[in-house]
Amino acid sequence: MCLAIPGQIIEIVDAANRLARVDVVGVQRIVNIGLLDSSDGSAGGAQTGDWVLIHVGFALSKIDEEEADATLTLLRGMGADYDDALAELKTSVIE
Repeated sequence: MCLAIPGQIIEIVDAANRLARVDVVGVQRIVNIGLLDSSDGSAGGAQTGDWVLIHVGFALSKIDEEEADATLTLLRGMGADYDDALAELKTSVIE
């Protein structure tokens, strides 16, 4: 099963390559936020402090904090699938 997990952008670490440090329930990883840029290719779709849904190292969409909390609550209820997704996140690296 593939899950998108909510995380909060802590900092933009490489603006040119659209890489940001994101915190996902205490795990910090570098993810690509370029998919959230505007359709004309200009940067700026996601900023520090924004909540995003992350899958395989990419931020797929912006969400608000309320939706992030609700999603995390639902994911925790999934048990092993959620634990597996977090384990994959801990070992992922995008640089």
